[in-house]
Amino acid sequence: MGPFDFPATITLIVFASVILLIAFDLIDMMLAALMGVSTLIVLGIFTAEDVISISKTAEGTIALLFGGMVVARTLVPTGIFEYIGTAFLRATRGSGKRFLLGLFVLVAPLCAVLPNATTVIILAPIIIRVATALEIDFVGPLLVTAIISNSAGMLTLVGDPATFLVGSSIGMTFSGYLQKVSLGGLLALLSIIPLMPKLMKNIWQVRRPLPVNLRAKPLERPWFAAFSLMVLLVMVLLFIFGDKVPWKIVPPGVAIIAATLALLVIYAAKVEPLTNVLKDIDWQTIIFLTCLFCLVQAFTKTGILETLSQNLYTWFGTNLVLISLIIIGGVGFSSSLLANIPIVAAMLLMVKGYMVIAQLVPDLALDPTFIDWPARAIPVFVAMMFAATLGGNATLIGASANVVSTGICAANGKPVSFVTFMRYGIPVTLCQLAVAALYVLGMFYFVGR
Repeated sequence: MGPFDFPATITLIVFASVILLIAFDLIDMMLAALMGVSTLIVLGIFTAEDVISISKTAEGTIALLFGGMVVARTLVPTGIFEYIGTAFLRATRGSGKRFLLGLFVLVAPLCAVLPNATTVIILAPIIIRVATALEIDFVGPLLVTAIISNSAGMLTLVGDPATFLVGSSIGMTFSGYLQKVSLGGLLALLSIIPLMPKLMKNIWQVRRPLPVNLRAKPLERPWFAAFSLMVLLVMVLLFIFGDKVPWKIVPPGVAIIAATLALLVIYAAKVEPLTNVLKDIDWQTIIFLTCLFCLVQAFTKTGILETLSQNLYTWFGTNLVLISLIIIGGVGFSSSLLANIPIVAAMLLMVKGYMVIAQLVPDLALDPTFIDWPARAIPVFVAMMFAATLGGNATLIGASANVVSTGICAANGKPVSFVTFMRYGIPVTLCQLAVAALYVLGMFYFVGR
C-alpha cells in the first residue's frame, strides 16, 4: 500500500467513520454499515469481484445465523422455554450469584458443539424470563451470555468458526484439539468467573424470595415439542459428526437442513403460519453482519496484511514465541472490530508464508492439504485461535453472538450502546488474552523440553 493510495485511504476513512458512528451511538448500527458499504460502491472501491469473494466467506456465517434463528423461533410455541426457565429459576433459589454462575452451566456445554450465536438465540428467552422473575435488568446477563458463548467456543474444535478454520487448515483433529487446546479454552472461560462480582456487582448481591410452589406448566403441545427438540438434537449431532459422512455436511449446511426440518414441523403441526416465523427472524442483525463482511473485504484490499507478511521475518526472525504474543495482541485487537473469519483467513496465509520464508517448513506448506507442521509451529496457530475467538469479546461488533445479544436486548426495549458493551467486554478480553498468552508460553516450554 503506497502512502497516497486513494482506495486504501478512502476505505480506512469509511471504516473508521462507521465504527465511530456506532461507538458514539449516533445512528443505528445497521444503517451505519449500509452507508459505509454504499459509499464504497459509489466510489468504485467495492466491485463485483468483491461481491464474489464475500459470498465465499460470509455465506457460512449468515447460513448459521439464519438456521439458528429459525430453529429457535420454532421452539417458541412449544412452551419449552417457559419450562426450562422455571427449572433454572428454581435452581437460582432467588440468588443473583447463583443465577450468574448458572449461566456458565447453561451456556458453555451448548457452545462447545453449537455455533455461539445460535446458542444465544436459543437461550435468550430463558435468561430474560429468569431475570425478570428475579426483578433484575436482563441486559447484563444477556451480554455476559454472549461473552461466555464466545469463550466456550474454545472448548472444542467445532465450537467457533475461526477456531475450526485454523485447526482444519493445519490438519488438527477433534481429539488432537482436545489434547492441545481445550484446557486453555477452559482456563479462559473460568477466568471470567472472578470478574463477575465486579462487573455484575448489583446482580451478584441480589436475593429474592421465590414462590413456595414454583412449578413449570405442563407443555401444551408435547408431541410438537418432542419433534421440535428432535430437530435441535439432529442439528447438534450433525454439527459434531457431519464431517464424518463421505459427502461431508459442513456446519452452514447443517444449519440450513435444521431450518428446513424446523419449518416442516411447524407446517405439519399447523401451529402457526410459516410467514409468522420468518417475520420474527432478526433480519437487521443479518444485514449488519453482511455489511460488516463487505467492509472487511474492502479493508483487506488495502494491502496492509500483505505488507506485514513480507516484513514479518525481517522484523522478528525465527522468534516464534514473540510472534505468537504479537498475534495474540494484534489479532485480538483486530477481532474486536472486524469479523474474525476474514482476519483469520488472511492471517493464516501470512503466517504460513512467513514460516516458508523462515525455512521452518518447505514451500509445500502453502498447499491447503499440507499437515506436516513441526511441533514448535503449533503454538503459533493456537495463539491465532485464542486471539480471533476471545478478541471478539471486547466490543459489540466483535462477534456475531454479541450482535445477536444486543439485537435481542433492543427487541425487548433495552437498546445497548457500544460503550455499554465495552464495560463488560474489555476487562474480560484483557484477562482472557493474558491467560491465552500464558497458555501459549506453556506450550512452547513443553515443546522445547
